[in-house]
Amino acid sequence: MNRYRKEMTAAIAAYCVILMGSLWLLRAGDIASDALRTLIAVAPLAPAVAVCWVIVRRVRRLDELQRRIELESLSIAFAGTALFTFGYGFLENAGYPRLSWVMVWPVMGALWIVSSIACSRRYR
Repeated sequence: MNRYRKEMTAAIAAYCVILMGSLWLLRAGDIASDALRTLIAVAPLAPAVAVCWVIVRRVRRLDELQRRIELESLSIAFAGTALFTFGYGFLENAGYPRLSWVMVWPVMGALWIVSSIACSRRYR
């Protein structure tokens, strides 16, 4: 397994563990302090920042063609996520159930994966 995959696996594993732990602690309801509840609620941001840092380090190590592919795929993912979230926001006005903001990153991540595959095939 290459360095990027090891770093990403560790960061995502840390995110999952901290997220599950924070949700468990918050649902237990035994925390009286608002400040402590807030810290526990945002604790998953620390490994999320690590995920972002791993991605930035990976992009910095890429050659020019790979950087171009990543830029195109991220641009498509960004625009697609904007269209999806705006479109679903309009549907919420028509009575569709409200979605959490937490859903934005999975949508962007899925679009990034799909667009990365499509963009890299373009340069084969």
